[in-house]
Amino acid sequence: MKKVMRKKPSVTLKKSVPLENQFAEISAMILSARKKAFQKIDAVLVELYWNIGEYISHRVKSAKWGEGTVGKLAEYLEKAVPDSKGFNRRGLYRMKQFYEAYTGNPKVSALRTQLSWTNHLLILSKAKSIEERLFYLTFVAKERFATRELEHFLDSGLYERSLLSKPKVSAALTQIHPTISNIIRDSYSLDFLGLPDNHSEYDLRKGIVRSLKNFIIEFGRDFAFVGEEYRIQVGMKDFFLDLLFYHRELRCLVAFELKIDEFKPEYLGKLSFYLEALDRDVKKLHENPSIGIVLCKGKDNEVVEYSLNRTLSPAAIADYTTKLPDKRLLQDKLHEFFDSSVREMRAEYGGK
Repeated sequence: MKKVMRKKPSVTLKKSVPLENQFAEISAMILSARKKAFQKIDAVLVELYWNIGEYISHRVKSAKWGEGTVGKLAEYLEKAVPDSKGFNRRGLYRMKQFYEAYTGNPKVSALRTQLSWTNHLLILSKAKSIEERLFYLTFVAKERFATRELEHFLDSGLYERSLLSKPKVSAALTQIHPTISNIIRDSYSLDFLGLPDNHSEYDLRKGIVRSLKNFIIEFGRDFAFVGEEYRIQVGMKDFFLDLLFYHRELRCLVAFELKIDEFKPEYLGKLSFYLEALDRDVKKLHENPSIGIVLCKGKDNEVVEYSLNRTLSPAAIADYTTKLPDKRLLQDKLHEFFDSSVREMRAEYGGK
């Protein structure tokens, strides 16, 4: 009987991962753990400052502590806890202000430890009403903005802009994404581009690509850049989209048409053509239908309303400014808006 020789199974040797890549993985673990640790420290500190503020507030209000007692407490803490910072008289009064600004508000209870102490101080100093403060607390907790980024939104009057102008979106876009008004705004501030008043569309597009990080911060962190002058072939012709992004929450491609003048109805027709091409040739099976944004330098709201009313495309129209808006002017307009709303309500209910 012949002995059958069995072939040994061939073993495919995997290429070893370079040491530098392995080291980088360890480095990423350390940085990730450090970030989580800092976030936990921030949350613990904010809770501590809240409790101290509550303690001081109750004793001052009950007349158990006089005006000079907080100063004496600061002197005591300087000796008792010498390595700690922020417990001087000014810092302790900030903790008291922090507690008194939000006490009894259940919305803040769920949000307060999600922001750093520095961000809390910035909101307390620059936002005056409880409604404005709640707006920024919710906004920062959701988007995880750093202090510098938060300061930009405060200075650009994001709260006032959001209340004064509702997003201009088509019915088709609202039908696909019912929460789109929480994602897309009516107006954006592109002051970080440093563009002159007489800039071209090329200047605008190139400026956005150069300042992509700031652009995404302004529009929302869920935007991911896909390409500039993105080529679409239809028939025997090539067409080029100004900017193409992907939105993680909406799970769809987002086409940007950039215009340096006031919105015109024909801009929407061109955008609709691009969206059709994206859905047929670029969109993946698991993705939602593509949406489009016409970003222009100005717009007549009535022209926008007429244009969006008949379009079947999931589109939005927004404008941009190249300079920070005058926040005082925005606040005046907001007061006028509220006064007008109150008058309308009184007229509706017979002056009551």
